[in-house]
Amino acid sequence: MSRRLLEMREVTGGYGTSQALFGVDLHVDHGEVVTLMGRNGMGKTTTLRAIMGLVKVWGGDIRLDGIAVVGRPTHRIARRGIGYVPEGRQVFPNLTVHENLVATAANRSGAADPWTADRVMALFPRLAERRTQYARTLSGGEQQMLAIGRALMTNPLFMLLDEATEGLAPMVREEIWTVLETNLKEAGQAILVVDRHPEAMARIADRHYVMEKGRVVWTGESAALLADRSLQHRYLGV
Repeated sequence: MSRRLLEMREVTGGYGTSQALFGVDLHVDHGEVVTLMGRNGMGKTTTLRAIMGLVKVWGGDIRLDGIAVVGRPTHRIARRGIGYVPEGRQVFPNLTVHENLVATAANRSGAADPWTADRVMALFPRLAERRTQYARTLSGGEQQMLAIGRALMTNPLFMLLDEATEGLAPMVREEIWTVLETNLKEAGQAILVVDRHPEAMARIADRHYVMEKGRVVWTGESAALLADRSLQHRYLGV
């Protein structure tokens, strides 16, 4: 039986008195890449923020590697082994590329061969070229690579990637997708990724969840996602 790294059961929550999540159920197992898709404003980012303790969870259960985390502070949730890449990247602008990578380095998963700055720069050669540049001087795509690299430097049990390719040039998107598919997935890195490109995600991920108005309205494997054009049109705007 696969090891369940993340499980959400009937999770409700929101901002202040405004409910944003309505009974969300999803899971990510060891070695899986899973997507969370849907149009803007449907609850995808809120779901990731709920996992990280950044949104108030009103009801339901969230477990990380079997441990209940609802109500725990964000820093303690992160230390359980999540590499979180939030929407908007949020790198440290006044630190260099190398300093960003080593600033939060840790071996949270107890990996025998942990990620290092040199390994990350081999994964993203553009970062090696800009090793001593301040992060604020990087392009959007380079900042996203740096944000992913910084998350890898924590050697996470699994990763949360929120809109990992939003607003990036097609060539840069493809570079990031290739890293997810041929480097991280093949290495067994578990990932929950928010993205809006079903064809690319079908290539990369094992399973998919589609959200609408704070609810999971569809879940399935890649072949079913690609075959159902009405699903893509209705919920993804494709």
